[in-house]
Amino acid sequence: MLPISTPSTASAGVTGTWRTYKPVVNLQKCIDCGLCWLYCPESVIDWEKGQKVTIDYTFCKGCGICADVCPVKAIDMVPEGEL
Repeated sequence: MLPISTPSTASAGVTGTWRTYKPVVNLQKCIDCGLCWLYCPESVIDWEKGQKVTIDYTFCKGCGICADVCPVKAIDMVPEGEL
């Protein structure tokens, strides 16, 4: 399944540079449900059933929606610069 749109360089350029918190996925807790991918407003989460979840931090704005919708709390929002 492909997202409806993919992140691309906007007129403002790379958008992840002003992020203060970033999502970090704990793959051991992840149940592979895809809700983070489904609800990400920027389509920066790459997920396919049975595959490792990855996040494109170049365009991730750190909104935290992915962490909020995760049913097992496998995504932590950590201050930018940590991890």
